[in-house]
Amino acid sequence: MAKDIIHILQAVGLDAKQSQLYVAGLQLGTAPASDYAKSAGINRITTYNLLEELVHRGYFTVIKKVRAKWYAPVAPEFVALEARKNTEALERALPELRSLQGAKYRKPRVRFFEGWEGVRHVYEDTLTADSELLNFANSAVVRKFWPQYDLEYVEERVKQGIALRGISPDDSTGQRVHGEDRERLREIRLVPARDFDFTNEINIYDHKVAICSFDSGLKGDKDMFGVIIESKEVAETQRQIFEMAWRYAALTTPKNEKKGEGTFKRRIIA
Repeated sequence: MAKDIIHILQAVGLDAKQSQLYVAGLQLGTAPASDYAKSAGINRITTYNLLEELVHRGYFTVIKKVRAKWYAPVAPEFVALEARKNTEALERALPELRSLQGAKYRKPRVRFFEGWEGVRHVYEDTLTADSELLNFANSAVVRKFWPQYDLEYVEERVKQGIALRGISPDDSTGQRVHGEDRERLREIRLVPARDFDFTNEINIYDHKVAICSFDSGLKGDKDMFGVIIESKEVAETQRQIFEMAWRYAALTTPKNEKKGEGTFKRRIIA
């Protein structure tokens, strides 16, 4: 039963040693710190410091005598009353605590990365995704600036089981990449390159939107940049925009693919 009491006292805010001293005090009554130390089996200096702290918190009273301080615990009813006060205070604070839940996703966080190394960092972040990747990309552009893209990035994404749905320009590179969808854990829909020749890449995943720009890459990597926006609302809006584009892209899919020939059965990683 004593162990149960110790656990209960810990639940209402006392640590293990403080709980031992309180229980010892109920048995000792008013006594000097040395008696508490002996009864609870705690070092005398530690006992003194803990008793002073408990006095400060209102769990003990102290009487100054000629040569020492004598301590006594407050009644158990007081401890129960304090526990109820704390519970009631927590109940009153619940609405505010709930409003704070997920606040880090509601308050946008924007991170900017410069140069090729910065762009690589953005790609690495997409590999932390728990959801599928939704992707607007130019298959030719990224492979032009990252020749080892399939080996270093795509294979790692597949290894981690992160599925991808993407929309890409219908050019020779797009068609070649699309032809490898099955083994690459992805489904790409091609759209007319003359109308949708993307020059940057957008990835939507979890509560993030990642953008990589290669516009000025021909002059070197100094003008390349990446941006990661962390916002539940922004990510959800971009996800809806992607789904709208995905439906449009289906209208441009060759007839044999619409019938299901050679298509990739989408796998969503929850």
